[in-house]
Amino acid sequence: MTNIGIVGVGCISGIYLENITNLYRDIRVIGVCDLVRERAENAVKQYNIPKIYNDMHELFADPEVDLVLNITRPYEHFEVSKAALLAGKHVYSEKPLGASWEEGRELVRIAEEKGLWIGGAPDTYLGAGIQTCRKLLDEGAIGDVVGATAFMPGHGPESWHPDPEFFYKYGGGPMMDMGPYYVTALINLLGGVKRIGGMTSIPFPKRVATCKEHNGEVIEVEVPTSYYGVLEFDSGVIASLLTSFDIWGAKLPIIEIYGSKGTLRVPDPNCFGGPVILHTPEKGDEEIPLAFAYKENSRALGLAEMASAIEHGRSPRASWKQTLHVLEILTGFERASKAGQYLDLTTTYERTEPMDPTLPVGVL
Repeated sequence: MTNIGIVGVGCISGIYLENITNLYRDIRVIGVCDLVRERAENAVKQYNIPKIYNDMHELFADPEVDLVLNITRPYEHFEVSKAALLAGKHVYSEKPLGASWEEGRELVRIAEEKGLWIGGAPDTYLGAGIQTCRKLLDEGAIGDVVGATAFMPGHGPESWHPDPEFFYKYGGGPMMDMGPYYVTALINLLGGVKRIGGMTSIPFPKRVATCKEHNGEVIEVEVPTSYYGVLEFDSGVIASLLTSFDIWGAKLPIIEIYGSKGTLRVPDPNCFGGPVILHTPEKGDEEIPLAFAYKENSRALGLAEMASAIEHGRSPRASWKQTLHVLEILTGFERASKAGQYLDLTTTYERTEPMDPTLPVGVL
C-alpha cells in the first residue's frame, strides 16, 4: 500500500479523493493540507483521512508519506513539487509539470539527482477511449498515418469557474490549461515530436468575469489566449493544433488522425471514455466498442499507476519522460511565435506500454 499526501484541496480534489478511496486498491490518502484549512478539514471528515497538516512542509516531513500529490494552481506547481523532492518524496503533479520550460527542467534535474520520480497529469490517455484508439492505430486500422488535427475552441472559463483569474496569468492560457490533454493524447498515439512552429495572440487583453463569485470584475490578460501550432513527429507525420479562449462557437473535430486507409476520430482527451469513430471508404463511419477499462472519470489512474511502478521498480507511464516532453511542446509554441521560426525540441519521447486489459479494475 502506497501512502499519498495531498497538497491542495480545491475544485479538482473531489474526484481524486473519491477515486483513491473507492476505486484504486493499492493507494490511500494518509493526509492533506490546504492554505484554506476549512477545505482540508472538510476532506478529512468526508473521506475519513487520518491526518491534516498545518502546511506542506509538515506533510513533507512525515515519514509515512510515500508520494505527494500536488494539485495546487499551475503557478504554484514548481515550488510545491520542488520542496517535496528536496524532502525526499516522489511527486505526482496536476498539469502542467511547471509553469515554464525552465521550471520543468529544474524539477527533473532535482528528481534525477535524488533518485526520485516526478510525473503527473493528464492521465486521461490511460483510459478506455484513447487506449482503444492506440490499439486501432497499432493494428493498422487506418493504414499508414499521414496527418492529424486537434482543436480546442472556447471562450474562456470566466463565465463558470469560481476563481477564473489564474487562467489569464503566469502558467495559464488555453495551451497550458487544456493543451496538456491534447498533446499527451497525440504523443501517445503518434510518438515523439521533433519540431514545432506556432503563432499566438491576445485578441481580448481585458476579460470581464460573469461567474457569480466574481461577477463584473475585470481580469487583465497576461498570457496568450489563442495558439495556432504545427507539430512534426519523429515519424514525419505533421499535425496542427488550435487552443483558444477567444472563440464563441465552432464546429470542429476534437482530434482526427488521417491514414492511408481511413480516418480515426479520437474522443475528447479531457475524458476517459469514447466515442471512438473509425471511418473507412468501405463502411463509412463506424463506432468502435471500447476495448479497455476506465471509461468513466478515473482521475488518479496515473497516480495509482505511478505508485505501482515505483513499488515494482519500473518506469511509470506518466513520468517526467512524458510530462517534460509535453511541457517543452506547450511552452515552445509561444517561443517559436516570438522567434518567428520553427523550434527543434531538445527532449525525446518513446511511447510507453499500452494498458493491460486483463487486469482487474483498480489494480495497476
